[in-house]
Amino acid sequence: MLFYSRSGNTLAMAREIARGVESVAGCQARLRSVPPVTPVDAEPRPWDNRGPARVAKQDLHECAGLILGSPTRFGNMSAALKHFLDTTGSEWVSGALCGKPAGVFTSTSTLHGGQESTLLSMMLPLLHHGMMIVGLPFTLAELNHTRSGGTPYGPSHLAGLDGDRPLDEDERFLCRALGKRVASVAAGLGGPV
Repeated sequence: MLFYSRSGNTLAMAREIARGVESVAGCQARLRSVPPVTPVDAEPRPWDNRGPARVAKQDLHECAGLILGSPTRFGNMSAALKHFLDTTGSEWVSGALCGKPAGVFTSTSTLHGGQESTLLSMMLPLLHHGMMIVGLPFTLAELNHTRSGGTPYGPSHLAGLDGDRPLDEDERFLCRALGKRVASVAAGLGGPV
């Protein structure tokens, strides 16, 4: 799982998604973050010393599936995640991610902060890498009655203007559901999990 988190909400989602991945027999989640690209983002965050390691290109070669996460930035993925993806030309040429399942997730300050457009923006480079996109079906009751985050494109979280609203039960469930779905597809494809 590869993500960027500024206030810790996307990290909280990543940890729930990892629980879903690890609920599939033989599957293990590997959480990786991307480095910041702006001086404001480079300010130390509370989880930097106890959070996931920074991503290395080898992580992309070794994964059986990939789940991307980012807070919204004007209806788009964060610059930090986009910058990292822009450096994956050699992985694109070699087909390192081709044929592997992928999913996406996001968090926003407001309900109409661009959740779906951010999720779609993260899917585009995954499709160019030849990955198979896995979403969330409306057969999940939580997707039908959520009052905060959650889309068929992937889980989302309404963090609030101050970023202090914790994940609610529906958001946690949908995060775990995406992790389980991507891991199940990866296991079914017979890739290393």
